[in-house]
Amino acid sequence: MRLPRAAARLLASVVIAPLLSPRLPLPVRRTLLDATGHVVPGPRGTRRSRGALGGVPTERVAARGSGGPHQVLYLHGGGYQTGSPRSHRGLGRAAGAPVHVPHYRRAPESPYPAAVDDAAAAYHALRAAGHTSQHIALAGDSAGGGIVLALLLRLRDNGEELPGSVGLISPWLDLELRSPTLRANARTDAMLDPAWLGEAAADYRGDAEGPELRPLEADLAGLPPVHVVAGTDEILLGDADALVERLRAAGGPVTYRRAERMWHAYPVLASMLREADDAVAALGAALRRDCTPG
Repeated sequence: MRLPRAAARLLASVVIAPLLSPRLPLPVRRTLLDATGHVVPGPRGTRRSRGALGGVPTERVAARGSGGPHQVLYLHGGGYQTGSPRSHRGLGRAAGAPVHVPHYRRAPESPYPAAVDDAAAAYHALRAAGHTSQHIALAGDSAGGGIVLALLLRLRDNGEELPGSVGLISPWLDLELRSPTLRANARTDAMLDPAWLGEAAADYRGDAEGPELRPLEADLAGLPPVHVVAGTDEILLGDADALVERLRAAGGPVTYRRAERMWHAYPVLASMLREADDAVAALGAALRRDCTPG
């Protein structure tokens, strides 16, 4: 059942946003956010199974008949502290391929580089299973988008073969929280409160430094096609804008769906909101096109 935009915005602000706030203890937030996976219906015609990739617990979501040839490795959002495959089940159908969602380690128990290490282990496991890099797409939302970009930089700098395509939904990339949109859009973002992000960033970063934690300051040359989705009402809009500008300056192939009057990570409401369905369908088509050229 699709909701009008106003109703979907209300759902995001009343049901999901409070679960990302430090007003509740972290274990409670994690449990309740996972429960939202049952509120937001999963894509019809998909099957879920649990397993592991590179020792990382992973949920696999696949539509009937979507055996590939490409595979999608999806890193869920949740501010590096919360979220899991259970809370991000609505994005599995449009890619037309199996979607693997690792349950990577989270802060504060496991700060950086644990999440990136787990993402790398899952990627290497797909490669070891016989999937060529060209047939693997990396995707993620919010903090998961930050992990995706960190992994890309690691793979490139290590001289490894890069995935065929990248999809980023409302990526959180600047842990220093310097973007003016954090304040300018504080009242229009139905999903995120900027007051929470400082604590989450500190828990994830710890005492570490390096380009994987500062991707907007890194060399972005030589990356595969990147497809970015963000909403003009979200507090992390500045991160998406800056990334697209840096990618274009580096000469990389990039597309940008900058959705008017939409909030942070709105595509997670796929199957409930027309704008979310449209964004996910377009992103899935782009990943398929890149990973199966010709």
